[in-house]
Amino acid sequence: MERNLILSFESSCDETSVAVIENGDHILSNIVATQIKSHQRFGGVVPEVASRHHIEQITSCIEDALTEAQVGYDDLDAVAVTYGPGLVGALLIGVTAAKTVAFAHHLPLVPVNHMAGHIYAARFLKPIEFPAMALLVSGGHTELVYMAEPGKFEIIGETRDDAAGEAYDKIGRVLGINYPAGKEVDRLAHLGKDTFDFPRAMDQDDSFDFSFSGLKSAFLNTTHHADQIGETLSREDLAASFQQAVVDVLADKTVRALREFPVKQLILAGGVAANLGLRERLTTELEAFDQTELLLAPLKLCGDNAAMIGAAGYVFYNQQKFGDASLNADPSLEFDWLASGATV
Repeated sequence: MERNLILSFESSCDETSVAVIENGDHILSNIVATQIKSHQRFGGVVPEVASRHHIEQITSCIEDALTEAQVGYDDLDAVAVTYGPGLVGALLIGVTAAKTVAFAHHLPLVPVNHMAGHIYAARFLKPIEFPAMALLVSGGHTELVYMAEPGKFEIIGETRDDAAGEAYDKIGRVLGINYPAGKEVDRLAHLGKDTFDFPRAMDQDDSFDFSFSGLKSAFLNTTHHADQIGETLSREDLAASFQQAVVDVLADKTVRALREFPVKQLILAGGVAANLGLRERLTTELEAFDQTELLLAPLKLCGDNAAMIGAAGYVFYNQQKFGDASLNADPSLEFDWLASGATV
């Protein structure tokens, strides 16, 4: 089998990552320089701080990725890079580095939508079979995406306000949990019970869209009221009640979407895909769908990383969806460009 090597870049938020991916499904290296400790004191990501860290880390990440993979620039077939969505300053560092490498070494440049990268992280488990559907759940996005064929994406449902991961971080502050809060909220949730019965917004709505701002507000109102009257509430029960409301809505909408859009595989992807409560619920729900396989993105690849960008980049490379020197960061990038099949 022909060996295809892609050097991939990811810098959309607070991780600087460079990877070398073989044939779109084998990781030769995946270097991730995280900035979590730098942002924790602010309670969230500070764009200017993130950009400066990317500048400091990008060169060493490239060197480490090539060294760990035991390859040189002459061995590469293409360069893939996240160019949106994300923080514009952070994205620009990765885009500039990728364009520089591609130009200097006469390699094709493959632009990758960050969210497509999350979906294609599933390729490291097994090949994606079409039609497929993805439930994308992260700090900035909550979407149901239908894929009729490789490289084609149709959003059939999305959040109308807060994303699920964003809501986790906001209620995490109230619970005294440092950013990012998702993992600790999940841990507490498994120790508590759903005693507060928070609202399941739009759960019975005919659309596949989501809304989590009402849940967040209900949580904040409950805790503020308790503070005012001097009542101590169980952190475990609060976490369990919040998470149950999130999981119920995500699972219910996904199940209804699967009934309307039969697919061969359902892919759970994005940062919140690491949530054990959500994984357990979808595993149970999918038992009723004999013809649909559940693909859970590998835990170590749920967060932002360049390996997933290389996996998606391999697909677009084979479809000859290339960029050039004019490629720029697009912080509000959507899936539309991928549907056209046109060169960026």
